[in-house]
Amino acid sequence: MRKILIVDDEKIMLMFARRILSSKYEIVTAMSGAEAIALFEKERPDLILSDLLMPEMDGYELHRILQEKASEPVPIIFMTADESAESESRGFEVGAADYIRKPLKPDVLLRRVGNILDNIDKIHGLQMAASTDPMTGLLNKSASQDEISKLIEHYAGSLLILDLDSFKLVNDIYGHGAGDKILIKISKLIKHIIRETDLAGRIGGDEFIAFLQNVRNEEILKEKTAYLNEQILISAKKILGEDMKIPLGVSVGAVFVPNEGKNFAELFKKADTALYIVKQNSKHGCIVYGSKSRVENNSAIEGISQIRMILSERNVEAGAYFVDFEHFQIIYRLLARMVDNYNKGLQLMQFTVKDEKFADKFKEILVHSLRKSDCITQSGKVTFLVLLMEATASESEIVKDRIMGNVKKQIDFDVDFENEQIF
Repeated sequence: MRKILIVDDEKIMLMFARRILSSKYEIVTAMSGAEAIALFEKERPDLILSDLLMPEMDGYELHRILQEKASEPVPIIFMTADESAESESRGFEVGAADYIRKPLKPDVLLRRVGNILDNIDKIHGLQMAASTDPMTGLLNKSASQDEISKLIEHYAGSLLILDLDSFKLVNDIYGHGAGDKILIKISKLIKHIIRETDLAGRIGGDEFIAFLQNVRNEEILKEKTAYLNEQILISAKKILGEDMKIPLGVSVGAVFVPNEGKNFAELFKKADTALYIVKQNSKHGCIVYGSKSRVENNSAIEGISQIRMILSERNVEAGAYFVDFEHFQIIYRLLARMVDNYNKGLQLMQFTVKDEKFADKFKEILVHSLRKSDCITQSGKVTFLVLLMEATASESEIVKDRIMGNVKKQIDFDVDFENEQIF
């Protein structure tokens, strides 16, 4: 039931207003501004109905003091027998939700109070929608940062960054619908390990944040992390099937507040540094920034079949394998070693497009003119390198002619070509 604080120095008026509203609302009353302030801090009413002209402290002053004490705007309706437009105008200027004249009419008072409370609900709903991640029900990135920033100014505790391990495999193998179910489940598990005084939010695709008030014990954080890792694996098998072999889990980076400061950005960076250490050391664990403890090997990888699944390319498309130059360099060095040891033919081909506007089109032609076992990269804006597997120089000429033929067939533009046999 919604709670209303009625403030009036006239006892009869107080009783009359209470009788009208008590059938629908919980009522608390005060006969002075000072009493109203004390009651407000204790009762936290949803709405205040206050006489405007009272001795010692009028309604304007009462409203000003309550606004200073409250973290959110305080909705207030002023009651007055003054019929002047000036007092009504001033009332709205100071932020009154409404203005009602004495003597009170029961139907008018009930309607005015009901309308204001309905509007408060609508505004609160819009605020919640704007600050909530629609999928998980947790706070979204901006809201969680804002709210946690406020908490760390006043409370000690732990700031946590939680990151799902191997989550991309769920989307790749089972689809994004299944991935969404996993995200919803981990969100519920995170809600389960925090209290009403704590906060949690989703700050990225598979990354979450939490602040645990007055928790600065590393063992407690590790216990919570172990629980999350145990439960997410159980839940994933229920969602994806018992044959699910993905090593799903949670890595957690933490920082203690105020030990490492009170600035949110700096604390987040430190927690992220701790998370990086976990991710580089077998995952599925928790590290507190500045702690000397080591990450235990909690990884759920079981055997070479799971490792192969992690390493394997998924959703393989037709055509050659296109990678960035850094990865192309790694592949080249490995294949050059294989050529030296096993005498397998390897051709390095270079194509240079004369006009930059045709570069994307030429990349598409290259990918679809070569085999899945061949590898391509783009070096600069107009140069493309190709590693042609198990091919002689004469075979590379045939491949070049096929590529050039596809260029002329689809859109005619100039391309320079060079070739070098690695074996």
